[in-house]
Amino acid sequence: MRPDGRKQDEIRPIHLEMGYNRWAEGSCLIEQGNTRVLVTATVEEKVPPFVRGSGQGWIQAEYAMLPRATHDRTHRESVRGKQQGRSIEIQRLIGRSLRASLYLHRLGERSIILDCDVLQADGGTRTAAITAGFMALWQAVDAIHQKTPFDKPPFRGRMAAVSVGLKAGQSLLDLSYHEDVDIDVDFNLVRLSTGDWVELQGTGEHQAFSRPKLDEILDLASLGLDEIDLIQQEGFPKGAKLIDE
Repeated sequence: MRPDGRKQDEIRPIHLEMGYNRWAEGSCLIEQGNTRVLVTATVEEKVPPFVRGSGQGWIQAEYAMLPRATHDRTHRESVRGKQQGRSIEIQRLIGRSLRASLYLHRLGERSIILDCDVLQADGGTRTAAITAGFMALWQAVDAIHQKTPFDKPPFRGRMAAVSVGLKAGQSLLDLSYHEDVDIDVDFNLVRLSTGDWVELQGTGEHQAFSRPKLDEILDLASLGLDEIDLIQQEGFPKGAKLIDE
């Protein structure tokens, strides 16, 4: 029995609220169990220097936790004067994952910046940020489309992420904090709705894992991601034509 009574193949309850921030071009608040992450998307009609002249767009992510997102108060990274390595690693994961959801050349030379703020943390903040980040990104791209319609759908597919862990040889879907801190093998998995994998981020923290166990992890993640994809689809307006499917 898991701490919250879930079965091993059961995700936590998920609620997505799009348009949470009235000023941003896109925004989504995700509630996944006791984890809460707010993602806002900002459109800029420019790209970083290393992309300029390529005809491609760019997606950038920034990630931070509020001081009381966890049990004890943590100092704001802006007060410390630098980001922690964990924050940098997570925002790079979010950015490169969401870039893979788009045909960047169809976006044109514009940037979309995704600010991912963890309001309350109980495990899976990076995967929740990717799931909500896609929703905010879609809303921002739709705002561009309303002003200047795209010739072809800019998205390769919907995108979501979920965690899977191994404890005493058993696979567990969508880890809470109490499970994550004592897990033997920890995976964060990102997938498109096409079924194509974008990121498999896995670590044998306290033991190694076999190829059959890896296959088991992928199968379990697919189950959860199929569920999350259905929840995402419910958040889109009917008749939306931004996804190439």
